Amino acid sequence: MLGKAPPTTISLSCISDITVDVLDPHGSIKMATLVESLDTRELDMGEGEETDLDGNFLGDCRIQFSAIYATVGFKEANAKVYLPTIPITAKILEVERFTTAQDRFNLSHHRSVNKSLPAVFKIEMRHGEFTWVVKRKEKHFMELHRELLRYKTFMRIPLPSRSHTVRRKSVRKSEVRQMPSLPRGGGDELERDEQVSSRRKQLEDYLNKLLRMAMYRKYHHTMEFIDVSQMSFIHDLGPKGLEGMIYKRSGGHRIPGMNCCGHSQACYRWSKRWLVVKDSFLLYMKPDSGAISFVLLVDKEFSIKMDSKDTETKHGVRIDSLSRTLALKCSSYRHARWWGQSIENFVRKHGKAFLRDHRFGSFAQEEENIPAKWYVNGKTYMEDVADALDEAKEEIFITDWWLSPEIFLKRPVVEGNRWRLDCILKRKAQQGVRIFVMLYKEVELALGINSGYSKRTLVYLHPNIKVMRHPDHVSSSVYLWAHHEKIVVIDQSVAFVGGIDLAYGRWDDREHRLTDVGSVTRSVALEQAGSTKTPSPKGVSSADGVSHSNGQGTLPSDTVDLPKLKGIGRSRRTRFSLYRHLHKHTLQHADSVSSVDSTGSGSVRSLKTGVGELLGNTRFWHGKDYCNFVYRDWIQLEKPFDDFIDRYTTPRMPWHDIASVVHGKAARDVARHFIQRWNFTKIMKPKYRSLSYPFLLPKSHSSANELRYQVPGCVTAKVQVLRSAADWSAGIKYHEESIHNAYIQVIAKSKHYIYIENQFFISCADNRTVYNKIGDAIIERIIRAHKEGKKYRVYVVTPLLPGFEGDITTGGGNAIQAVMHFNYRTMIRGEYSIISQLKKEMDDQWMNYISFAGLRTHADLEGRLVTELIYVHSKMLIADDNTVIIGSANINDRSMLGKRDSEVAVIVEDSETVTAVMDGKEYQAGPYALQLRLECFRTILGGHTDTTIDLSDPISDRFYKEVWMTTAGRNATIYEKVFRCLPSSLVRNMSELEQYQSKPGLAQSDPVHAQEELRRIRGFLVQFPLDFLSEQNLMPSVGTKEAMVPTEIWT
Repeated sequence: MLGKAPPTTISLSCISDITVDVLDPHGSIKMATLVESLDTRELDMGEGEETDLDGNFLGDCRIQFSAIYATVGFKEANAKVYLPTIPITAKILEVERFTTAQDRFNLSHHRSVNKSLPAVFKIEMRHGEFTWVVKRKEKHFMELHRELLRYKTFMRIPLPSRSHTVRRKSVRKSEVRQMPSLPRGGGDELERDEQVSSRRKQLEDYLNKLLRMAMYRKYHHTMEFIDVSQMSFIHDLGPKGLEGMIYKRSGGHRIPGMNCCGHSQACYRWSKRWLVVKDSFLLYMKPDSGAISFVLLVDKEFSIKMDSKDTETKHGVRIDSLSRTLALKCSSYRHARWWGQSIENFVRKHGKAFLRDHRFGSFAQEEENIPAKWYVNGKTYMEDVADALDEAKEEIFITDWWLSPEIFLKRPVVEGNRWRLDCILKRKAQQGVRIFVMLYKEVELALGINSGYSKRTLVYLHPNIKVMRHPDHVSSSVYLWAHHEKIVVIDQSVAFVGGIDLAYGRWDDREHRLTDVGSVTRSVALEQAGSTKTPSPKGVSSADGVSHSNGQGTLPSDTVDLPKLKGIGRSRRTRFSLYRHLHKHTLQHADSVSSVDSTGSGSVRSLKTGVGELLGNTRFWHGKDYCNFVYRDWIQLEKPFDDFIDRYTTPRMPWHDIASVVHGKAARDVARHFIQRWNFTKIMKPKYRSLSYPFLLPKSHSSANELRYQVPGCVTAKVQVLRSAADWSAGIKYHEESIHNAYIQVIAKSKHYIYIENQFFISCADNRTVYNKIGDAIIERIIRAHKEGKKYRVYVVTPLLPGFEGDITTGGGNAIQAVMHFNYRTMIRGEYSIISQLKKEMDDQWMNYISFAGLRTHADLEGRLVTELIYVHSKMLIADDNTVIIGSANINDRSMLGKRDSEVAVIVEDSETVTAVMDGKEYQAGPYALQLRLECFRTILGGHTDTTIDLSDPISDRFYKEVWMTTAGRNATIYEKVFRCLPSSLVRNMSELEQYQSKPGLAQSDPVHAQEELRRIRGFLVQFPLDFLSEQNLMPSVGTKEAMVPTEIWT
């Protein structure tokens, strides 16, 4: 904004923004608070100056995208419509004069048309970068002129009202006097071509003079005459399409279970609305309030029909899409044709990318030259999310299966609450950023993620934060399926997509620590040198706990008493220099200190961070973030900083995960999916229909490359957005399963290898219980390689146990066993399994083609050796070092079939190449896929600590057998020997389970020998125990609650 404060004096030529309709329909005067309608942000200019500013000047003469959230009634004086300082011009291109029924669209009869029929002037309008066409008859010019004369007369009458006097003073007197006259014409009936030509020039001159005068240009009748509104000239909404007043019929939405609404003749009504056509969507607004009351996204089913049998009304236009049938009513046959054809032509010209079916059946097309980046584990992901959120200027979209408002996105915590998610969102909301969050509304009896608490916490922070939960289980009849996608979108330009919810337990790094009993302190050297200069970190103010005076930083060194850790019973008095740092801000709970503890145990590390070097026993997971969900599921989430697991006796469960970020047009496509879901939920749930939950609008692809912020460290690649979506989740007519299709096609087309990390591995269709065909695609590809005698490898990394609470020492419980049943059914058990089908073709040769593995680690916890599996939560496939799929979709029917859980993923294909190795030969790999594979391999094979391991060739016999298989086998054997850990292939039934556990491992019987054995462990990779409980029926037994739910819950 230019005018930060209102000008102290207002000259007559300054404020010319009067657009309130001063006459009501009965002709009487409305004396509403006219003073308030003046825009005090106008510049104070001298008399006679012709510059005209609207107060929304941005330096580049653009209207901010955030203007879509500030629309007002069309007659309001403060309606921001035009670009500041930029003229608007009109040029009459041609005069059309064929309107009899037989000649309307018959151009060959053009010359023989009766010249006395009304002429239609086709006017090209220009305003900055925007060009559009309007059609008007002579009578429309006359009506406009009459309205403006009424307005002018009213402004000249000195009514005895202070508000009217102020209003009259705000208008340039010269403009009132100099209103252009409309020369008398021959009415609509222009008989000779010379008459047409001269009248054309008169009307063009009249319109251009009018548009140069702010008083008349901003009058709502003028704006309606030239088809402009507050949505017309917003740069990020793309080119200007047709606009105008229409009548629309209610109903026609595709809401599951309510498909009759609006289709029967009995239950609809017509409403007057202002329709706006943009390149990839239509919207209509209520003229009296300016509120956007519906948005229709253009998609592959988008079509226009104008026949009365289709529209069921005279002079109608019917618009169909995957989500709605919208019927419009126009004033005449010609008017309806003009609307229908203009919408169709405009969308075909500017939005053709959205009208086609794309590869894999996706709603989004492949986008070239997209900056993209991958993340292995939550640490780097959450840091980049935090920085991107901090850069948001207009909008933030977040949707998660689970969201924990109090998680820290940057760790260790050294800047107070600055990087706590709720604090970031509150800070951005206070800066004017609009934040929209969609949460999965769980069935509370089945899941303890407490989305109600998350919603209440976020909504309480600021009015700019809007949170929706979906589905309503009873009204939508959706009990089994979930919104499972994990998306963060900044300004529709940067989109994070992957498997990582912004929730407890997800933050982890490549070390996958099992223990966390320490606390963070600044290094002693820094404290001793308190008077030395330390630069203030970016964005850190003195309120963050470090007092900055003249560039000198002194740290608080007070000794504080920390309360007992709940359930632990040990009180510790300690010097903890970050106590005040961590809890300076508001928004924390009274018990939020209980996990900020310090202890002498744990390993001492030195950490380089943005705020100097940190030394000490670092604590990364506070309160509920320290978790082991197989040991115990989350409870009391409304007390975020209370521990619920004794961290001195129970190791945490490390979390291995993958995510990505994309920019530009790909980010626009991710945002479009979010917008479709948000707008659908708004229509679907009555509580969200109020104006406080606005409709969202997708930004145009035409401005997608104008990136204000880009995540550092990206490479350029080809990206396509994929999803699983259906009627219940996104309100679309046909379901989409483009992630499933992409997996199958990428596997089929892969030449050398595929590397899969996934939380589940449930596939191999029998078309009775399992339907997705990913396992079948793997079988077919391996058999083809075997027949051709070619080398081909498949790596599958999946959790050793499903992520459900249960005691594996007694068999794990029904939920764990049910998922294990379907995982094993895919891998090795039963006729449909991958190994069973491969054995039929090649006996034991299958081992040369496919490897199943899990991840495990160990640590010293308070002087005791402990082990735990690393929970693989990734949803990733890498093929041939050049193609990657990363998203939220598991390999199971829930995620893949489209009709069940909602999911989002991206397929990234390298467009650049680097020289690499494949089967001992030089190979052109893609930098994105290659570096991601190398990072995964280094992490799980120990390549970060042992740099001698050669990971360059993913399919050579040397790597596959001597590195991958040998490491996995050796690690698994050592862990079984030291810890007698489960699951294990040595345990095939329940009696063997008891025997196995009765013998102590080396960790108990001979700790010194155990330590020696554990030194031979490399990385985290362990062989998957394919024979674990192979002689047991793992399906839930009759009578249990797990047996009562449909099988689809587990698949």
